Amino acid sequence: MSIDKVALQVFANHCRAATEHMAYTLYRTAQSTFVKETEDFTIGLLTPQGKTFAIPLDLGATWFPGLDYGEAIKLVMGGYQDGDIAFTNDPYSGFVSTHTPDLHMWKPVFHEGELVAFACGHIHNTDIGGAVPASLSRTLVEIHQEGIRFTPAKLYKAGVLNEELLQVMMTNVRQPDQNWGDLKAFVGALNTGARKVSDIIAKFGVEIFREGAEDLMDYAEHQARDILNFVPDGEYFFCDFIDEDSDTARNPCRLALNLKIKGDSAVLDFTGSDPQLTSSINVPTGGFAHHTLMLVGVYYVLYTLNPNLLLNCGLTRPFTCILPKGTIVNPEFPAAVGMRSLTCGRIRSLIFGAFSLALPDRMPAAPAGSSSIVNVMTTENQTGKRIIAAINPVVGGAGGMPHRDGPDGSGADAAYLKNTPIELVESEVPIEILRYGLAPDSGGAGRYRGGLGTWLEFKVFSPNTRITARNRDRTRFRPWGVLGGRAGKSSNFILNPGTNREKILGNADLLTAEPGDVIRFYGPGGGGRGSPLDRETDRVAQDVERGYVSVEAAKAEYGVVLTDGVVDEPGTAALRQGMQRHIDHFDFGPERTAYEKTWSREKYDDLTEILMGLPVHWRFFVKSQIFDVLKDDEDANVRTAFDGILREHPQIAT
Repeated sequence: MSIDKVALQVFANHCRAATEHMAYTLYRTAQSTFVKETEDFTIGLLTPQGKTFAIPLDLGATWFPGLDYGEAIKLVMGGYQDGDIAFTNDPYSGFVSTHTPDLHMWKPVFHEGELVAFACGHIHNTDIGGAVPASLSRTLVEIHQEGIRFTPAKLYKAGVLNEELLQVMMTNVRQPDQNWGDLKAFVGALNTGARKVSDIIAKFGVEIFREGAEDLMDYAEHQARDILNFVPDGEYFFCDFIDEDSDTARNPCRLALNLKIKGDSAVLDFTGSDPQLTSSINVPTGGFAHHTLMLVGVYYVLYTLNPNLLLNCGLTRPFTCILPKGTIVNPEFPAAVGMRSLTCGRIRSLIFGAFSLALPDRMPAAPAGSSSIVNVMTTENQTGKRIIAAINPVVGGAGGMPHRDGPDGSGADAAYLKNTPIELVESEVPIEILRYGLAPDSGGAGRYRGGLGTWLEFKVFSPNTRITARNRDRTRFRPWGVLGGRAGKSSNFILNPGTNREKILGNADLLTAEPGDVIRFYGPGGGGRGSPLDRETDRVAQDVERGYVSVEAAKAEYGVVLTDGVVDEPGTAALRQGMQRHIDHFDFGPERTAYEKTWSREKYDDLTEILMGLPVHWRFFVKSQIFDVLKDDEDANVRTAFDGILREHPQIAT
C-alpha cells in the first residue's frame, strides 16, 4: 500500500461518493417499481482489469462488492473506445450476470486516451421474456426458458446506440417501455460515473487514482485477514436444506459447507452439496474460486465484526471456494439458474451456521433465508392495458442476535430489498392490498426472539391474472435457532384463505388467479437465540401487547402466564420450572430432526461419493431414485440402493 491511511480514506470517500451519485441517478430516474422502489440494482467502479473497487452503501443491493467483470470485459469484441457501453445478461458468458433478468452494463472511462476505469452495475428487469411472466420460476428446467440472453456486446459504440440490438430485446420482453425506461436510467448512471471519475482524477491526479484503486483493494484484504486471525483455526462443517429440489421430485436439496480456517485465510469447501438440478435453483459460478455469490454471507460476517470494512474485491482474496463441477453451486450449461437467489439465501445461512460454530458468542441465529418476490401480470379493466409489476418482497425475520431481538420483517441478509408503499402499488397495479404487516408468532422463541416474518394479502379483479412468487421456500425446513433458542416458524402461500375454496400452495411460485381471488403470503420467522425461558417476563408481556406473540405462545414457548395482560409471576415461575430447555447448539425444528434420522451425514457422504463418480446428466436422476428407495427407512443403505438402480439401468456404468 503506497498511500497513507488518511489519504486513502479520503480517496475512498470520494470513490464512494461517485458511486452514490451514480446510484441516485438510477434510483431517481428508473421506471419500474423493482428498481425505483425495491432497489434491486447495483452500482460500482472497476479497475481496467474488471475488479470492483468502490460501491455505494446507501442504495441498492449488497450482493456484489466482490464481483469480477474481468472475463466478461474480455469477451467484448473490438476493444473499447470513448462512448462505448457494453452489456450482458447471459449467466454462462463470463459468469457476471447470474440470471437473465439481471442486466449488467459497464462503460469505459478514459483519461488522455488511457483506459483508467469502468463504471458498472446491474438492474433487475421485471421481465426479460421467457416461459413465464417475470421470467423466473422453479418449474423451468433449462436456461432457454428463462428469457432472451445477450452475450457480452456493445449496446453503445462510441456513443451511438445499437438500435438493432435494442429492438431484439424490446421485441422479446413483455413490457418493453418499462425495460427501455430502466435502461435509459442505467445509461444515465454510468455517464454520471464517468464524469465523477474524471473529477476524482482532476483532484488527485491519474497516478494517485490508479494506485488508490489498487490500495483500496489491498486494504480491504488486510482488514479481512485481520478478522480471520481472530477466528479460531479449525474445520467447521454445516449443512442446510432447500425444501424441494425440483418441481417433480420434490426431495430436499442439500447444501453442505466445510469451512476450514487457518491463520488469515479460509477455504469454503462445498463438496457434499447436491448435484445440479432439473429446476432453476442452480447457482452459475463457473467454478470461480472467489465468485462473489458464494461469499455474500462472508461479507455479512466480516462487516458484523468490523463495521469500518471497505467493501470491494479485496475482501475475496483470503477466501477460496471449492465448487465441484456439475453441482448446484457450479452447474453445467444449459441448466436453468433463474431462481439462484433462493439458493444464495440458503448459502448465506450455510455460512452463518459454520461461523456460528467457530464464533458462538458473536453470531446470530438463522435469518429467514427466504425473500419471495411477488410479481403480478394482469389487465386494467377500464383501459384494457396489460400490466406487469413487482408488488413487494415478502421477507422473513432476522435471527436473534447476541445482544437484541432479530429485526422484524427485514430478513437481515436481504434487508436491502425495500418495501414498496401500498399507495404506489395500488396506483400502478389494479389489485387491492388487504393486509401488509408482520405475522404474529412467526419469530423463533429465545432469550432474544427471532424477527417476525412479513404477511402480505391482496385481492385481484381481472381474469387470468398471473402471479409469480420466486424464491418460495422454508415451508418445510425452518430457520434454525442457536444456543437454546428455537427455530423460527415456516412460511406459506395460500389461495382464498378461510373459505371453502382455500388452497395451500406452499412453495409453488406460479398461480393463475381469477376475479375475487385472495392471495396470502407469510414470510418465515428468524430463529431465536438463547433459551426462551431466560427471556424477561415483562418483555414477553410487551410482545403480547404489541401483537408479536399470542397469549398461547407466551405460555407454551416462553413459560409466561398472563392474565388480562399482566404477568402471573408465581404461575410463571412454577411453569418454567417444569419446562425442558433445548441443550444442542442448533435447533432445526421437528421437521429437519425427523428427516435426518433417515438421511444422516454418513449417508449423505456415501451419496456424494456415488453421484460425483457419475456423468453429470445422470446425477439428479440417480439421486431421485435412491431417495425413492430410502424413503422413510432409517436402516436402508445408500450403496445397496445404488446397486439395485445400476442393475435396472446398466447404461449408467458406461
